[in-house]
Amino acid sequence: MQTALHFASLLTPAGWQRDVTVTVRDGLIASLTPGRAAGAESHGAGLPGLPNLHSHAFQRGMCGLTERSGKGRDSFWTWREAMYRFALSMSPDDVEAVAAQLYVEMLEAGFTRVGEFHYLHHDIDGTPYADRAEMAARIAAACAATGMNLTLLPVRYAQGGFAGAPAQGEQRRFLSTLDGYADLWSASARVVAGLAGANIGAAPHSLRAVAPQDLAAVAALAAGRPVHIHVAEQMREVEDCLAWSGARPVEWLLDHAAVDSNWCLVHATHMTAAEAAGMAERGAVAGLCPVTEANLGDGIFDGPQFTRAGGRFGVGTDSNVSVGAADELRQLEYSQRLQERARNVLSEPGCSTGLQLFQAALDGGARALGQARSGVVEGAPADLVSLDTANPAVAGHGAGTLLDVWVFGGKSLIDCVWTRGAKRVSNGRHVGRDAAARRFSQTMRHLLE
Repeated sequence: MQTALHFASLLTPAGWQRDVTVTVRDGLIASLTPGRAAGAESHGAGLPGLPNLHSHAFQRGMCGLTERSGKGRDSFWTWREAMYRFALSMSPDDVEAVAAQLYVEMLEAGFTRVGEFHYLHHDIDGTPYADRAEMAARIAAACAATGMNLTLLPVRYAQGGFAGAPAQGEQRRFLSTLDGYADLWSASARVVAGLAGANIGAAPHSLRAVAPQDLAAVAALAAGRPVHIHVAEQMREVEDCLAWSGARPVEWLLDHAAVDSNWCLVHATHMTAAEAAGMAERGAVAGLCPVTEANLGDGIFDGPQFTRAGGRFGVGTDSNVSVGAADELRQLEYSQRLQERARNVLSEPGCSTGLQLFQAALDGGARALGQARSGVVEGAPADLVSLDTANPAVAGHGAGTLLDVWVFGGKSLIDCVWTRGAKRVSNGRHVGRDAAARRFSQTMRHLLE
């Protein structure tokens, strides 16, 4: 199947190009040609869809449930207890409904691929389902229904803390032996093989949740595919890691694991300059989730330190407390401005900050999710976004400031979104929005009874 899309302005690896037709064949970009081809569907500004490198889909259902302070100091760790309780309430049908609503929202926000850091594996009592990949199949079904591209990251979770601390009962739906995880991973790989545009990686949850001797075995299952791990998100985690090993989390990981450009270190919030330099030298991507990190009070990633060392980053929506590609980029830059007490921190002098943030997140996100070809280039998946250049918010603006308006203006400019060449969003609305919303609403009423 072949379609043609014309853009008055198109963001390519060479920068903004004017008056370009993108020919799409069998879901891939077949050619880029000047001018408008006969019969081409015409749009204002086009850009590649952004990868969302870190998501926990089921947590979309928690939005609004944790914004009340308890008796003591509220923190990530008290939030985690609420998350465990919510996770224990969800059936496979619930997870699929919540994930479908989430992926509709992601596509409407300009994300076209999700890295699903998937650890809700077992039945409510902790017993594995007859089909080990039951929950993974529900994530895949939600992607198939919405058109979201999937990088599935099945999570190994084995213990409750450093030094082999026993797991809590509330973690029972996450836990696997090493052999059980291998079975789960293989079953999940079969699910992914049947889904267009999907791929798979592996995810040791964190240094506190996976024994050191098992880390290499989990990573080996990926065999050149993405490997994602939570690391150095919270200062308590850093302190506990020091007490256990005498080293900080990123320091320990770089010294004891074969970290390379296939790895994504999610959060990596609390690093020394030496850790940041070592991570950048290995080519690992920093998986930043600025909105969630702010919501949880994690801290602020040191962007200037990491980028000066040559580090790459991408963005994710993590807990999905809100969902927006522009929102994550804006929060990332604003956090740096607050930390540095300066403006336009993550851009080069004279350059568009919105454009530089977008291009960095596109490159880092694609690498972290195992995409060999990304962006608007021949042979890459036709994962495209058009911005509404008729919106009054961009009146008088050219391509040079368009992404600055989108990222920092707080206005939704998304017009259309395509994944693998199929239009999923038109006039800012996902084609399946109403059906997904009805199912999600029914599910949430049930869960919150």
